[in-house]
Amino acid sequence: MREYFSDVDMILHLGDYVDYSVAAYLMEHNRLIGVAGNMDPPEVRNRFPIKQVLELEKLKIGIIHGSGPPFGLESKIRKEFDDVDAIVYGHTHRPVNHRKDGLLFFNPGSPRRSFFSDPTVGILSATDTIQGEVLPL
Repeated sequence: MREYFSDVDMILHLGDYVDYSVAAYLMEHNRLIGVAGNMDPPEVRNRFPIKQVLELEKLKIGIIHGSGPPFGLESKIRKEFDDVDAIVYGHTHRPVNHRKDGLLFFNPGSPRRSFFSDPTVGILSATDTIQGEVLPL
């Protein structure tokens, strides 16, 4: 997977590291910004917040893992952020890349095969606007 991250400015991890060694590995190689997920042990939850807002020049990106059933998740996480240009989330292990009312909702999926999806990774490009791309692994 290194080839996907070799020229990125930062890595966003949206929780469910499951083990702190994953976070430690990502912190060694790139600037890691992350949130904790529902499957993370205490050492991960103590290191990463539940949600945060990144300010990249003119853009604001809300990142969150998410919780509960996948149905209605986007409505639920939308309520967690004011005045953002994108919400990037995890939890469902299903890739998502769409806009609703001008707001980008982006879920990179999971780098591991799951019941819900083949392995994927996501790339965000942020200039004057923010665009997402989901890539198969």
